[in-house]
Amino acid sequence: MALNAHVNSLEDSVSWLHNRLGAMGNANTNANNELNRTSDALSRSNSELNMTKEQVAAQRARMAQLQGFIDQQQKAVADLKKKVSDALIGFNNDELSVTMKDGRVYISMQEALLFPSGSAAVNPRGKEALAKVASVLNTNSDINIDIEGHTDNKPIHTTQFPDNWALSTARATSIAHVLIDEYSVTPVKLTASGRSSYVPLGSNDTPEGRAQNRRTEIILEPKLDELFQMLNNPVITAAK
Repeated sequence: MALNAHVNSLEDSVSWLHNRLGAMGNANTNANNELNRTSDALSRSNSELNMTKEQVAAQRARMAQLQGFIDQQQKAVADLKKKVSDALIGFNNDELSVTMKDGRVYISMQEALLFPSGSAAVNPRGKEALAKVASVLNTNSDINIDIEGHTDNKPIHTTQFPDNWALSTARATSIAHVLIDEYSVTPVKLTASGRSSYVPLGSNDTPEGRAQNRRTEIILEPKLDELFQMLNNPVITAAK
């Protein structure tokens, strides 16, 4: 009897141990599963972190490339201004000025240099200046050219020019024709427009201010096609 009781007790202990080992095995399996899930999540996080680093590197590379193009454009504008200024060195400050603003070169020519009062026919002195400008334009192909006519606020009303809009536009068009017809500037580069009296440089309340406002501006801008193409492209992919 005592032996049987001892055997039963041992069997109970073995069964408990089996159950315990089973529970421990399940716990170990669960722990391993959790460890694997944690490891997978960590791997995904590292992958996402690496992807973010690549994207940051790509964005920095793109910004550096864009800045390089912008620097090139600024240098091109400065070089163009110098070429125009050198070409027009024989003209007085009260006849014309060459300035650089907003990435463009402005050649501002006064009415007295280009036209008789109330006329859109370019005079000989004006053609001399336009010939100098054309010499620069014909040796620099990648330039957009805007020609803008400006007047003071004194109204004009003639058979040929019913208002200042008509006069300013006719003057811009006349200069375009001189550049194209007499000095062989490529027409596709040019845009001619009239601004009437609405973009004054000086006060229209004084004779000096009105004289300053009666001008025609030739606005030169190096083409930005390559820069615009970059701006429209997606973010550069970083090297693997």
